[in-house]
Amino acid sequence: MSHHLSTCTFCGTGCGIYLETRNGEMSGVYPSMSHPANSGRICVRGWHVHEAAGSPDRLRTPLIRKNNRLVPSSFDEAYNMIAKRFLEIKESHGPDAIGFINSAGCGNEDAYIFQKFARAIIGTNNVDEGTSYSRIETIEELRSMLGIAAATNPIADIFSSKAIILSKTDIGQQLPTIGGAIIRAKLNGAKLIVIGERRHRITEHADIFLNTRPGTEGYLYTALAKIIIDRGMVDMDFIRSHCSGYDDFLKNIRSFDLLFASKYCDIDMALIEQAASIYADFKPGILLYGLDAEGSGRDSLGALINLALLTGNIGKTGAGIIPLAEHNNTQGCCDMGVLPQYLPGYIRIDDTVGRAHIESLWSAAVPQKPGIDSAEMFGADAKLKALWLDRHNPVVSADNDDAASVLKNMEFVVLQELFMTGAAEYAHVVLPVAAYSEENVTFTSTERRIQLAVKAIEPPKDLASSWKQVVSVANLMGAGWSYNCMEDVLREIASIVPEYEAVTPENLSRDYGRQWPCTKDHPLGTPILFSGNKQKRAFAFANADFPIRPETSDRDYPFMLSFGLSIYYWHQNTLVRHSETLKREYGILLLDYPEGFVEINEEDAKKISLRDNQPIKLVSENGVAQTHARITSEVRPGTIFVPFFLQDVMRSIGCGNSVSCGKKTCVRIEKAV
Repeated sequence: MSHHLSTCTFCGTGCGIYLETRNGEMSGVYPSMSHPANSGRICVRGWHVHEAAGSPDRLRTPLIRKNNRLVPSSFDEAYNMIAKRFLEIKESHGPDAIGFINSAGCGNEDAYIFQKFARAIIGTNNVDEGTSYSRIETIEELRSMLGIAAATNPIADIFSSKAIILSKTDIGQQLPTIGGAIIRAKLNGAKLIVIGERRHRITEHADIFLNTRPGTEGYLYTALAKIIIDRGMVDMDFIRSHCSGYDDFLKNIRSFDLLFASKYCDIDMALIEQAASIYADFKPGILLYGLDAEGSGRDSLGALINLALLTGNIGKTGAGIIPLAEHNNTQGCCDMGVLPQYLPGYIRIDDTVGRAHIESLWSAAVPQKPGIDSAEMFGADAKLKALWLDRHNPVVSADNDDAASVLKNMEFVVLQELFMTGAAEYAHVVLPVAAYSEENVTFTSTERRIQLAVKAIEPPKDLASSWKQVVSVANLMGAGWSYNCMEDVLREIASIVPEYEAVTPENLSRDYGRQWPCTKDHPLGTPILFSGNKQKRAFAFANADFPIRPETSDRDYPFMLSFGLSIYYWHQNTLVRHSETLKREYGILLLDYPEGFVEINEEDAKKISLRDNQPIKLVSENGVAQTHARITSEVRPGTIFVPFFLQDVMRSIGCGNSVSCGKKTCVRIEKAV
């Protein structure tokens, strides 16, 4: 038996764990007691993260489509087919007829080589991280206001905060270790304010729960800011020293109507005032927000970040902003440039100087036209002829209207995957890849911590990391790449991404990884951004352009739909479905609701005589969707909560891509036979 210190890659927390092996096979997992992200605690997913690697359902042989059937092949045959078909499609339709989508399950090395192949070999910026959904909103707004695109503080800083705002995430379900940290911080005396459309475990511990109507969060954030200003609770020393745009912000917000905001958000004015006072008075304060908040749009995010600037909660222990990366390597994939608008290191496509620097290092031209994102690749106007998917299953993605139909009509689809998935049914080539614990690779967590996930066992015969497979295809297309190991790729990443300058396997093996920026001047990393920052006017207030008013319900359509993450989300995860323990844990709701469900408040159900698990129809102006009702007190009256991955509901009533655009739809409920 042997033990290997590694990193859990199930979510964005990045918990430290030990992988236990016996006779060359994975046998168990236990937590690192001293890792700063989890301090000896891991969730049910972490305890069983190793099970997928040993699943008997693992793909072990490449598959290619012949006579409309997937049949076993050799890796050489599969690589040659990919190279041949991509060259043909590029020649016939141009490079922008090919798209590339990877998953947050990919390591930094996988993501980097993947986007480099798309840009340097194919010549397109059609690259995206398929599980990031609205992450680009956070990137754009944080870069605009703070100059960075990540969390300002480590997770451990939660314990130093005296006021915590948690906005629009069921963190106990999505990031359980961080949820537990918030509860312990609350028990130790921190004040907790929770904002969102539905109740969850953490709301039960909150000092104040601001239960907003769907789509009104921007008004609520602005109301909190207005109260802080009106009561003279702003940190003017911080604002004068570090912020620009405050005078314009102040001028615009003066006309903001607090009473209207209270009515519009459907929250008692006294609660809003108490929340504003707590956050302004109890310092340091920290803001955490999730994927659902990102989906509310840049205006809403800007209004939230303004709160940190108003109160000077930036650059100090326990004071900052943490955009929660709910998938394991969302942060790292964005850092590596798996975005249609950005190159590695967040160099914009239209940045001629930055682009030229990368071109010189790659010895290849980089396309100047921005690409399309994953939602657009499956949109009605998409004209893609080929698609390369790396461990991403768009068939069950909340961000796509009807991915199955799009994939079916593709000329050529490549899939790298551990198991057969819905996307594999439409692939022309399926490449089995090495699993977690079978390769050395790095991941970057939600707190900017770059960590090693170590190779604890040998992969099945001939299986390799996905980046190695991409390199094999690239070289068949004339690339001449000479990457032999993970260190070669990481060395190139360090030469291109400034924040990763001093990142090496040796450096990461100390002190549980490094938080970027990890540079030659700061080789130990930077836990807190802007600490001791003396740069004048480094931050900028967002203009008080209040969010567009969301759709409102009426007599014909009295319920507003709200889309988000729930326990039902996890049953679609590829790793969960191939872990016997996790499949059981996350399949519990499916015993009662085998066809899925939407959640309806108990009061609403009583008014229309609706029983639990009853078949219902959701009727909107755009169409009809049939599902089942789950009656619960977790959702607010007048709202119907739709878990992601109920594509039939989204598609039928016109809510496709609701994750990205934040669109809300009003419906009525009819009982179905």
